[in-house]
Amino acid sequence: EKAVNLKKDLAEMQEWMTQAEEEYLEKDFEYKSPEELENAVEEMKRAKEDVLQKEVRVKILKDNIKMLATKVPSSGQDLASELNVVLENYQLLCNRIRGKCHTLEEVWSCWIELLQYLDLETAWLNNLEERVQMTGNLPDKLDAVNDALESLESVLRHPADNRTQIRELGQTLIDGGILDDIISEKLEAFNARYEELSHLAVSRQITLEQQLQTMRETDHMLHVLQENLTDLDRQLTSYLTDRIDAFQLPQEAQ
Repeated sequence: EKAVNLKKDLAEMQEWMTQAEEEYLEKDFEYKSPEELENAVEEMKRAKEDVLQKEVRVKILKDNIKMLATKVPSSGQDLASELNVVLENYQLLCNRIRGKCHTLEEVWSCWIELLQYLDLETAWLNNLEERVQMTGNLPDKLDAVNDALESLESVLRHPADNRTQIRELGQTLIDGGILDDIISEKLEAFNARYEELSHLAVSRQITLEQQLQTMRETDHMLHVLQENLTDLDRQLTSYLTDRIDAFQLPQEAQ
């Protein structure tokens, strides 16, 4: 009777493992929304816990069969062979569910990381757009133009590392068929805005550089002219002070 009960327990254990494999490993999943992906991660975590909890039952079966083998070697030997099959199947099931759980957790982490990088780069684009708009109506002063140019250039020096991460994370998920529609839409919108603002900012940068160069050249010319006028004023003042007649002066001084 003891052997019959143990044989029944082994059969039930094998049946449960077959059902678990069908439910958690053979079912096709399509992750078309973050909610579906998150639910799949949580379900696989529960599956892993459920499978690992059966470890106690497997150990009890193993101990009981060993005990039976010491008392009834013939029955114990037959059950031991069945036990070995169950143990191998159980270990395989544990490994596969652990692996799938780990994969889904990595995918979810990849999605969250992509969102974080997109948030960072979107904040940078907002800052860039604000700086570009600030250069649209500047006072005609050298300092104001120079400050606006330096401010714009400081934002444009933003490293490309985050955009590289966005591209790689997005492509990894899309290649795996994970949230591909949503990610493609997000990346397309981000890349379009990035290209538009980058071109606008670089164009405005070139305009400011040209404007600054012109203002500096004009300022230099005015400075030279002012020095010449100051020298001429000093010279003419000395002529007047010395009461020199205009006809006694060189033609240009007259």
